Amino acid sequence: MARRPDLTSGPERLAALVRTTIPPMHRAGLPFVGASLAVAALGWKNPWLRRAGLTSAAANAAFFRHPPRVAPTRPGLVVAPADGLICLIEEKPPPAELGLPATPLMRISIFLSVFDAHVQRAPIGGEVAAVVHRPGLFGSAELEAASEDNERNSMVIRSPEGVEVIAVQIAGLIARRIVCDAKIGDKLAMGQTYGLIRYGSRLDTYLPADANILVTTGQRALAGETVLAELPRSDVAAGAAP
Repeated sequence: MARRPDLTSGPERLAALVRTTIPPMHRAGLPFVGASLAVAALGWKNPWLRRAGLTSAAANAAFFRHPPRVAPTRPGLVVAPADGLICLIEEKPPPAELGLPATPLMRISIFLSVFDAHVQRAPIGGEVAAVVHRPGLFGSAELEAASEDNERNSMVIRSPEGVEVIAVQIAGLIARRIVCDAKIGDKLAMGQTYGLIRYGSRLDTYLPADANILVTTGQRALAGETVLAELPRSDVAAGAAP
């Protein structure tokens, strides 16, 4: 096995291995883990409470994990904004609350189970052009109707070339809290974390109609790394033209 030349001792190598194997936790999980540990501490003499608190702390730490990801560097790519199963690829108009033309766009839907990492990452690099939250239902995120009926938060990212990609966080049957840290005017790098959804959800990505889709339904995606589509070369090159 190859070893890092800058780590000379066994303990240093072991610590580096642990850091690269066990992902860090998103800060949004700290209150849940802290509350679970408090229950375990207060009920330490009660085996049932102690086990329940420690189990809950471990489950929340796993749910809120924030694994490091390395985005591709080739221009013109769109990466998955979330971990999960690609459940639908279809043409649909963008969310009405964004006020965009109702022209159908390619939409790729990713379903996140409670076992997936629930942080969301920017599908392209660019400026946040719009962020709109819309209240709604909390139906199963696996159903096609979830894109239309469920509570959601829609974000438009505009690349330096002027290409717009829409990422929509959708609450699910168990998910009751959508977190979006991005604001209009923010600059996001491809793969940069911008939010999360708690406990089961869905992410829809709307692409330009002429994007070349590179995934298929049933495929699993890794946020920030799996390439969903390739933008037309004319779109990519447009911003570089004098």
